[in-house]
Amino acid sequence: MPINVTMPALSPTMTDGTLAKWLKAEGDAVEAGDVIAEIETDKATMEVEAVDEGVIGKILVAEGTENVPVNDVIAVLLEDGESADDIGDVSVAPAPKPAAVKVEAPKAMAPKTAPTPKAAVQTQLPKGGRVFASPLAKRIAADKGVELAGLQGSGPGGRIVKADVEGPKAGGTPAAVPSASTQALPADAKVNVYGMAYSEIPNNNIKKITAKRLLESKQTVPHFYLTIECVLDSLMAARKEINEKANGEYKLSVNDFIIKASAMALKAYPEANVSWTDEAIHQYFASDISVAVATPSGLITPIIKNAENKGLREISDEMKELAGRAREGKLKPEEFQGGCFSISNLGMFGIKEFSAIINPPQSCILAVGAGEEMPRVINGEVKIQNVMRVTLSTDHRSVDGVVGAQWLQYFKQYIENPVSMLL
Repeated sequence: MPINVTMPALSPTMTDGTLAKWLKAEGDAVEAGDVIAEIETDKATMEVEAVDEGVIGKILVAEGTENVPVNDVIAVLLEDGESADDIGDVSVAPAPKPAAVKVEAPKAMAPKTAPTPKAAVQTQLPKGGRVFASPLAKRIAADKGVELAGLQGSGPGGRIVKADVEGPKAGGTPAAVPSASTQALPADAKVNVYGMAYSEIPNNNIKKITAKRLLESKQTVPHFYLTIECVLDSLMAARKEINEKANGEYKLSVNDFIIKASAMALKAYPEANVSWTDEAIHQYFASDISVAVATPSGLITPIIKNAENKGLREISDEMKELAGRAREGKLKPEEFQGGCFSISNLGMFGIKEFSAIINPPQSCILAVGAGEEMPRVINGEVKIQNVMRVTLSTDHRSVDGVVGAQWLQYFKQYIENPVSMLL
């Protein structure tokens, strides 16, 4: 009998997903293990394999369909000797509106003939007959008995200004519309009530879930911030020496040292390696470090697990591999879900200092700024040192100010004495 292919649950928290792409078409033969579709979850695009063999008899959910509930039937597989007539009625929830929707262009943006300045302005006015005009223009028009609806606006977004009202009375013609209002725009361009042209960029699942989690974090987690300065001179010297001796086999980054130092500080001071629940504080035994990575689809945090027990080279190699697959959307759920501590490093963009939002249910995230040379007084003498500012955001329910400050002392010690991380 026909076999229903359903939307799989690709992670413990997944309730729905986007059917991003079909890799098989109706009539194609498939074997168990063949990749038949790509599903976009809240954090990655993942491949779906067939668990049975047969022929794709019918595809019920089109490519690009969003919010397909887990366990909904997305296709029907036919066994040997079966045909489409054997499928019958398949119970499936109505398909949500596809993500890729063709947007009809505003009439003024894609007319069959070149628009006149007047037509371009009229399409920018909102429905209902309302006319955009400055208060002064309205007052002058009322005094002179000029009908605003018959005028073209030369102000921003086609707004009628003083010169437009005075022009007809003086025997002139209405002011010309600025060239910006008649510039060629993409076919999918829209215009808001202020006359501003824009295009819509649909939010994918990653951006939606990230936005939801960050909003929830700021609304429900009592953030507390602590900033400290770390001298990088010893770290930079050690990094340079290690990379020179590597002969190109590998190359350590400052971020690799930060990951290792964070993990070692959690091991040395486990009071900060916790998360909050209403019933109890969970204290973790391992230092699983989540590292924020920017991808074309949004922010994702691959995890370096047991980082306290890994060497700098192993952390470096693993981080490069995870970051590469993150940008390709190829991470497995267990590679980005979980973690006990997060790092967000914007130093490579020249950001000197910032505060990051906690990634629930974690209790801490470390915001790392750029290192910069600055004069400092050391034993009565002014010296130039390479200094990096880091800001620890904590959930004050589980990591209060004292605990956060103590953890930063350990972190600073490891950063300023990198050899101690190797012991």
